[in-house]
Amino acid sequence: MPVPIVLVLDADPLPRLGRLTGRARVVHADEGTLAGLLPSADVLLVWDRASHAVREAWPGDGSRPRWVHAASVGVDHLLCPELAASDTVVTNARGVFERPVAEYVVALVLAIAKDLPRTLGLQRERTWQHRETRRLAGTRACVVGSGPVGRAIARSLKALDVIPAVVGRVPRTGIHGPDDLDRLMSRADWVIAAAPLTSRTHGMFDARRFGMMQPSAYFLNVGRGELVVEDALAEALSRRWIAGAALDVFAAEPLPADSPLWRLPGLLVSPHMAGDTVGRWDELGAQFVELYERWAAGRTLLNVVDKQHGYVPGH
Repeated sequence: MPVPIVLVLDADPLPRLGRLTGRARVVHADEGTLAGLLPSADVLLVWDRASHAVREAWPGDGSRPRWVHAASVGVDHLLCPELAASDTVVTNARGVFERPVAEYVVALVLAIAKDLPRTLGLQRERTWQHRETRRLAGTRACVVGSGPVGRAIARSLKALDVIPAVVGRVPRTGIHGPDDLDRLMSRADWVIAAAPLTSRTHGMFDARRFGMMQPSAYFLNVGRGELVVEDALAEALSRRWIAGAALDVFAAEPLPADSPLWRLPGLLVSPHMAGDTVGRWDELGAQFVELYERWAAGRTLLNVVDKQHGYVPGH
């Protein structure tokens, strides 16, 4: 029986796949060579989390990988109609990023509530300016996205005595449905976007929704950049419809140097780093190897994405 071919869409640093020696033939590709190599591959590891090359190179008919694994939670950058309609299984890196993203959100909420950006600025100016800051206990958070990331955020905020409400696609125990979103946003002190990018969620945070938020509320996005109509957020901040915002993801990444978002009052910008912690590459590589061992043994894969919805269904 021939050794399966694992095709890797590369990014630095390369994955450590030494444990597959003798059990798989690892072939590396970049955006230019991917299309030519896809038909001969049994497995595709999308290690480059920013590339859209899979969408452009995926073969419609004929030979194609039987399994695609994304070293990311979001799979919108690789799903295309041909892949979604095929019998190829798609998995993601669920389990790696949830806690780090939740920790990052807690850090942002604490920094905003305690006015740390202003404190650091005053320190650079050697200015002693006493201020009062916000108390977190008793404030309300509306977490949009009921997957593992959203639920981890809610648990972490609850530990600070913030009162979280989680909104998902389908209401269930402990999760609100879409019909409750506007009501919860209008009452929240913190609106946190952690939803996947789908046809339903694209542009869901628009002028209408920013307009219904409290003037004292803050908006945070650690989901996908395209969840937000960025011009509408810019207007909401400029007109002080909301108190401030923090964005870790953007419609265009890297954020262009001439983007007006850099200069918006009350906006914290970070470079898509909420889930990126020291050691993550080794963890992502080990996760793929463990999944490969299941796949090679004919066992059921974990983290299987519902290709019609674009994420791993909840439990």
